[in-house]
Amino acid sequence: MTGQSATGHGLTGDEDTPTKERAYRGRVADTEGRPISFATVYPAAKPEVGTATNENGLFTFKCDLPPESEVVISYIGYAKQVVPLATLASDTALIVLREQPIALEETVVSAKKTKHKNKRKQMANLLHQVYLQMEEDFSKEPFESRVVSDVKMDSQGEAWGMEQMIARIVTLPERSRDGSDSVQLQGQFCKRYFDPSIRQLADTIWAHNKLDKNTLRFAAAVDSGVTVHRALWKVGNARYDLQQATRELRRWEVRRENDGETVLTHTEMKNYLGIFKTELTKHFIVDSETLSIRRYSQHLEMWINIPFGVKLRGEQLQLLNLLNMGEEKIAKFRLKKMHAVIQLNCIYQRIDGHLYPLEKNLQVDGTLTSSKKMNMEIPISVRATQRAVRTKTKGVQALRSHEMTRRMKRHIVEIY
Repeated sequence: MTGQSATGHGLTGDEDTPTKERAYRGRVADTEGRPISFATVYPAAKPEVGTATNENGLFTFKCDLPPESEVVISYIGYAKQVVPLATLASDTALIVLREQPIALEETVVSAKKTKHKNKRKQMANLLHQVYLQMEEDFSKEPFESRVVSDVKMDSQGEAWGMEQMIARIVTLPERSRDGSDSVQLQGQFCKRYFDPSIRQLADTIWAHNKLDKNTLRFAAAVDSGVTVHRALWKVGNARYDLQQATRELRRWEVRRENDGETVLTHTEMKNYLGIFKTELTKHFIVDSETLSIRRYSQHLEMWINIPFGVKLRGEQLQLLNLLNMGEEKIAKFRLKKMHAVIQLNCIYQRIDGHLYPLEKNLQVDGTLTSSKKMNMEIPISVRATQRAVRTKTKGVQALRSHEMTRRMKRHIVEIY
């Protein structure tokens, strides 16, 4: 485990901090004692020196912070733990995370339908009142978020890599061309965690002699990693999404719960000749009395059924190498079907009377199916989460073009 090498980038404590730099280590496990791989571990005051656990749940990092400093340990699907840095001074330090699954459908499953069906006029009035409350709750002034962003991918139960980015994100409310929020990202530090064999395979796939000129030109201009982290912060724009969905009142449903929450649900289904089908459900969970939004979630399920299958492009086929496919199978692979479930959850915090994103988490579970001749299924799983470590709401200016990150240097950490 080499996560401690991040301190070699000069990202140490304040110059007036007298504390001597030292190594801290420990182990992260669940309540059954099973190690948790790729859990994120970082000091709250200096997240850039953090690291991730290896396959045995072990981690180590260096810092020069005071022993009472807080260290955050988190993993998607588990409750976050915050412990004093001094806790990790012992070689036998054990951090136990309790399971807390992302259950986006919970509020709807446990909810009860209202006794009387709302007429469209009543629904329109309710949605209008919720939107007016959003206009009051969400500031229209730019705000800045210091974000810790994690994205993890695995296939067939084996994690092949994770990327963690520390970034400064400036949100410009309603500044995009379509009226949604504009999101600007300035990357500050990035780590990519790889199994050594997977890293070698990925380097080979992206070698210049393996890609055509058009792909290389695109890769030189756009950093897919940066795009993913920025896009994750942009999705789940509750105010914009509500405004767009109010155009179709018949797709709305109102449910109520016992704890003072009202759940507004919008469902949209599309079917393109039976080849491409989607079902998107949006849940706006608001306070029943004030109509202020508490949480916002999306559940998207999609199916693709291509009659005779399709041959993927060269670079797409090469990426299947990362999904444990051999060269012979790749050469014969034709995409016949795809099924995916995408779930997004947004949690807000209130600062100075306005609501700002506190955390966004995303989970994607999908399956690629080849033609009957190969009879092959490839499961793919993605887990991502973003947390606002600090939010600045006053005096924030839009980033200039030279300040925004398009490509970013990564610190590679190999997990053994």
